[in-house]
Amino acid sequence: MAKTTLTISSKNYSSWSLRGWLLTKFSGLPFEEVVTAPDDASARAEILLLSSSILVPCLRHEGATVWDTLAIGEYLNDAMPDAGLLPADRVQRAHCRSICGEIHSGFTTLRASLPVNLKGHFPGFKIWSRAQADIDRVCTIWRECLAQSGGPFLFGERTMADAMYAPVVTRFMTYDVKLEAKLAAYAKTIMAMPEMQEWIEAAKAEPADIEELEVEY
Repeated sequence: MAKTTLTISSKNYSSWSLRGWLLTKFSGLPFEEVVTAPDDASARAEILLLSSSILVPCLRHEGATVWDTLAIGEYLNDAMPDAGLLPADRVQRAHCRSICGEIHSGFTTLRASLPVNLKGHFPGFKIWSRAQADIDRVCTIWRECLAQSGGPFLFGERTMADAMYAPVVTRFMTYDVKLEAKLAAYAKTIMAMPEMQEWIEAAKAEPADIEELEVEY
């Protein structure tokens, strides 16, 4: 049987790779990483938001090739149903899908102005008003989910939503975004996950830097 593989790019900079990797880890499906170098043209375009089509991460499993992050989550939910990537309750499942879809297709100003950079830390970073509007919307989503579920994750137990919003948590840490106590506790829960700690350690060990994402602007 062919090995299950997940193709990813930079662990320091790629929010999409982090999402796909966390989803696969959460599912419990054993896999082998295939890492595309950050200086690869296609990987660089994806990280710098210059690509019209995002083909990384890409999961290959039992004849299936799945490269969209939401599709990876849905595929893994079907393949590994006991992992609970989507809530069991129909209404909560629809809510989870909705907020995952929102982060998947929106928040473009947040992505552009606060790029993922796990090795960076920029206290006092100036946040544009449009990016602040994105931040406020993320906080509203988290606040409503946590109020309903009681935490510690967005839907109580860990789901696809936590993988999808994990890169936003790292952005808030990197750019010193201030959060109210309940949201800060959620962010701390995400950052403390063993999977996140594993990813962050690997990110810190990456030798390559992308100059465009190292500038304080």
